[in-house]
Amino acid sequence: MEPESGTSASRNPSQLSWVNLSRNLILAYQSFGVVYGDLSTSPLYVFTSAFRGKLLDHHDEETIFGTFSLIFWTLTLIPLLKYVFILLSADDNGEGGTFALYSLLCRHAKFNLLPNQQAADEELSSYKYGPSSQAAASSPLKRFLEKHKRLRTALLVVVLFGACMVIGDGVLTPAISVLASVSGLKVTEKKLTDGELVLLACVILVGLFALQHCGTHKVAFMFAPIVIIWLVSIFSVGLYNTIHWNPQIVRAISPYYIIKFFSKTGKEGWVSLGGILLCITGTEAMYADLGHFTASSIRLAFAFVIYPCLVVQYMGQAAFLSKNLNSVDNSFYDSIPEPVFWPVFVIATLAAIVGSQAVITATFSIIKQCHALGCFPRVKVVHTSKHIYGQIYIPEINWILMILTLAITIGFQDTTIIGNAYGLACMTVMFVTTFLMTLVAIFVWQKNVFIAIAFLLFFWVIEGVYLSAAFIKVPQGGWVPLVLSFFFMAVMYVWHYGTRRKYSYDLHNKVSLKWLLGLGPSLGIVRVPGIGLIYTELATGIPAIFSHFVTNLPAFHRVLVFVCVKSVPVPYVSPEERFLIGRVCPRPYRMYRCIVRYGYKDIQRDDGDFENHLIQSIAEFIQMEAVEPQFSSSEASSLDGRMAVISSRNLEYASSLIVSEQEDIGVDISIPSSRSVTLRSLQSVYDDESPQVRRRRVRFQLPENPGMNPDVKEELLDLIQAKDAGVAYIMGHSYVKARKSSSFLKKLVIDIGYSFLRKNCRGPAVALNIPHISLIEVGMIYYV
Repeated sequence: MEPESGTSASRNPSQLSWVNLSRNLILAYQSFGVVYGDLSTSPLYVFTSAFRGKLLDHHDEETIFGTFSLIFWTLTLIPLLKYVFILLSADDNGEGGTFALYSLLCRHAKFNLLPNQQAADEELSSYKYGPSSQAAASSPLKRFLEKHKRLRTALLVVVLFGACMVIGDGVLTPAISVLASVSGLKVTEKKLTDGELVLLACVILVGLFALQHCGTHKVAFMFAPIVIIWLVSIFSVGLYNTIHWNPQIVRAISPYYIIKFFSKTGKEGWVSLGGILLCITGTEAMYADLGHFTASSIRLAFAFVIYPCLVVQYMGQAAFLSKNLNSVDNSFYDSIPEPVFWPVFVIATLAAIVGSQAVITATFSIIKQCHALGCFPRVKVVHTSKHIYGQIYIPEINWILMILTLAITIGFQDTTIIGNAYGLACMTVMFVTTFLMTLVAIFVWQKNVFIAIAFLLFFWVIEGVYLSAAFIKVPQGGWVPLVLSFFFMAVMYVWHYGTRRKYSYDLHNKVSLKWLLGLGPSLGIVRVPGIGLIYTELATGIPAIFSHFVTNLPAFHRVLVFVCVKSVPVPYVSPEERFLIGRVCPRPYRMYRCIVRYGYKDIQRDDGDFENHLIQSIAEFIQMEAVEPQFSSSEASSLDGRMAVISSRNLEYASSLIVSEQEDIGVDISIPSSRSVTLRSLQSVYDDESPQVRRRRVRFQLPENPGMNPDVKEELLDLIQAKDAGVAYIMGHSYVKARKSSSFLKKLVIDIGYSFLRKNCRGPAVALNIPHISLIEVGMIYYV
């Protein structure tokens, strides 16, 4: 690799910038299919939605000029200025969206409500992303927010509310986009009835959701050309209409026409803003999908292609309407010249499907991130692309979205009513994003508070005016995202509350180390060969469930490892930093702790190598402890000691064990004779029924090293023998109940809400990819 890096350094800067530019251009091309489908299909319904209601009383050329002026300045100020120039700079290790802003805040100020965070998490390379937080340490505002838990909870509620509105978008976007695109069939000679149009839209929607399991990447290469052809079509039609119908429309770019619009239309003009804001729906996707692209590629695509195409299309539609005032009910399709109607109709329908796809993918991503924050029940997450990290599919959510989308399409049958709901959802997400961005400017970028507040007020005034107009339409469909958000917020709150109560019970009922040390290295029971992996949510201390084992079982495994799988507030944790290994009790006890850390966008994959990584990491820790003095101090080794990050590529200690691999086929003869014949036959049946689960059998051996410390050698031999004897996974099968003295509301939340969600979500063993045949579950009741 050395000579290659040398040659790249000798290249001139213009060559390097050309390589960078070409990479960004390729990413910009790909972003059309993923990011811009929704935003670019807005011209299908904006004018129709704006001119519903009493604005039709002022239906003349001047009003249409004012409407276009409003659309132009809305597109310029919110997507171009706020998102492209400001917000895309606020990324979290390249990730965007409300959760990226929240995790940035959690790392630069102690706003986090995840209970099991440790100082070691702050040493992760991705944790240090962004400016150093030392300078802002003395900020009185920061200290005030950190001190009041209610304010931190309120911040999480705001973030979750924004997330619920994005889920609402996932329901409404497919409904409005597909319904608006097929509405073109009303204009043709064979005029279809509303019922037939709804049926056609439903067929397309069912097909769209049924294809989700394939993953976006299978059809992504088709998506970008569709959106590009669509953009060229709307640009050409817009340009033709501007020149053909009314070139004077260009003057409406002046904000003077906005003042004239409001002075003439008054309250009706303000109400129509609820339809005009639909021109920026889908803008949030630019920021939320940042992780798949780069900020430069998204800026290039928007500023040079999307923005001019949309402006020219809206200008053309306005020019057409100014001379054809009666066409406002179906302005987009009426404005298309007849010879190109059918090609544009087909492309519009395909573009609507692409736009819906992007929002559905974003919804899956949001649900996954909510789960990582401990705010959503466990669901099945399927990784659909080997190449694009973060493209996932969640079956349960997919079918719930499909049912809700079909219900809305059949229930409303009208793009204007769905548009009222959709506008409210989009504007709320933007309002929340502006607020979080202001906090990031203060705490992460350490900007002057007055500059941050000026940013907040400027955009909140614009978004607030639109939001107030959207709220007026709550009775006409605007209630839908509010009801959906309330439902998802209730699920999230109940799950988060129950999880927190369960964790605090574990924390307050930890087993005392003095008691364990009093039992001696044998723990007062027979220690048999094998490794017991005890799963717990505690990052420190010994869970109460362990005392159940010691007091109720006559024998236990020779080597015990307490495993804690937890989320940290970063998008990704690199494999080298994933494992934290430590010792519990002195060396003769053979008890260890392993903390497995994942970021909020990481996918826990079942690669079958977890056990082997764990054994190697413990072996390296044992070697490291003997060599490095800070680990071998008597205090650290006797109690719940210091943890060390064991890199899977740590070369210094890589020779602690010799690894040999062989294919695990049929019943391996190395199964110890102490196991019963029944267990061996069960193993063979399991292998026959699950051929895909057959794993490589890895054998560990000690290298010949005469200088090795005898205690270390003995411990490593014990570890290898225990691995050969077999690994058992031990989990608590917990039942959570409210205490008898609890209030009625708490009993309702815990005994009905939380227990219903626990029974109907995926079990922890399935979520953690634990092999069913090696699982031992022990019942335990939590009174919280």
